[in-house]
Amino acid sequence: MKPLLLFFFWSVCLTAHAQDVAILKYNGGGDWYANPTAIPNLIAFTNATIKTTISKNPKTVAVGSQDLFSYPMVFMTGHGNVIFSETEAENLKNYLISGGFLHISDNYGLDTYIRKALKKVFPALELIEVPSNHALYNQTYKFPNGIPKIHEHDQKKAQGFGLFFEGRLMVFYDYETDLSDGWEDAEIHNNPKEIREKALKMGSNIIEYAFKN
Repeated sequence: MKPLLLFFFWSVCLTAHAQDVAILKYNGGGDWYANPTAIPNLIAFTNATIKTTISKNPKTVAVGSQDLFSYPMVFMTGHGNVIFSETEAENLKNYLISGGFLHISDNYGLDTYIRKALKKVFPALELIEVPSNHALYNQTYKFPNGIPKIHEHDQKKAQGFGLFFEGRLMVFYDYETDLSDGWEDAEIHNNPKEIREKALKMGSNIIEYAFKN
């Protein structure tokens, strides 16, 4: 799709869902539907604290669907394989470079697959660590040390990686922390209240940044 047509298409689609978010459905066998309480809980938190007006029940959108352009932000997680077809990779690329935002939460087992899938979407781009002074960590809530550690995987430090296009962060990947575990109902992972609060505040910052940029 040509840039001007893509921009027009994006603008029209956003009119109906200007502050809604969706969960990204993908192929390959990975459980894209993991952590089902995470996004609804995060939405409830941001609507209550930073006064977003996001629909409380997030929609599901397939990576190759034109409906993707209806949402300023989509979330992605899972524990297993991720496969994007050529058409799906192109659709996701067009969505992201025209202003969309993707947050990926690293459930255990996702890392190998998501890095390969992102390379299919942006062969020339590399995931780089987002510095702690980036706007993402300095929205309503401040994280001077960068992404907080929420859930343990392999005794590695928590990192936030990003893909940038023309200076804009368009993909944010939380690695070795699994923010979405911290967004789930408290009894699922038995995280302490302060850990869940950190996760929700970081998630709130991601939404706030995505909606502004």
